[in-house]
Amino acid sequence: MALEQTSKQQNPKRESKIILAASILGADPLNLERDLKRAEDTKAVEWVQVDVMDGHFTPNLSFGPDVVAQIKKKSSLFVDVHLMVSRPKNLLPVFAEKGADLITVHFEADDPAEECLQLIRKLGKKTGLALRPDTPVDRTKELLPLIDLLLVMTVNPGFAGQSFIEECVPKVAQASALLGGSGPRWLEVDGGISETTIPKVVQAGANVLVVGSALYREDPSRTVPRLVEAIQKTLGR
Repeated sequence: MALEQTSKQQNPKRESKIILAASILGADPLNLERDLKRAEDTKAVEWVQVDVMDGHFTPNLSFGPDVVAQIKKKSSLFVDVHLMVSRPKNLLPVFAEKGADLITVHFEADDPAEECLQLIRKLGKKTGLALRPDTPVDRTKELLPLIDLLLVMTVNPGFAGQSFIEECVPKVAQASALLGGSGPRWLEVDGGISETTIPKVVQAGANVLVVGSALYREDPSRTVPRLVEAIQKTLGR
């Protein structure tokens, strides 16, 4: 489902469509295949985000490469792997091999972001750079030529179901302005995204919306239309 931004919000070098990404961190861990299919069947969800956590960069543990491999077998969704790990560099080849379409590393990780982004490119995958809520956007300036996606976290990474941090909205707008006409294709937001917060982040310039708890609190056949309606209203439709 194409949800195009208005010309006022468009960046000519960035993707003009609003993309919904299903975070499987918000799904039932014993029914991931079922929940992924329900999201995909809505036809409005185009991406799936796989959050990978190591228990060091975040206090939680989550999915590994084999989950990505199974998703690629069962789904046609674009696979966005978000590495919330301290040492992502050694993990990049295996996630690329298992089928990730885009791999996002954190600016704050121990491995240098530039080296990780260069390796992701070498592996033939789209590149993403993520920022914690307290990391200033302007610290990414020199890395912009290396990335396809900039992710602004709107919760502290680690757990599903957290409350949206309102103070991040100006940061999303700042990121959109920083990207300008020469920035990455995608400006992604992740954390507390719902019908209530969608207008704030879309108006600020985000074009990839990662939705977990708000997507899976009911069957996606009921929640997704409400999310789409929030996007359309924000875009003046």
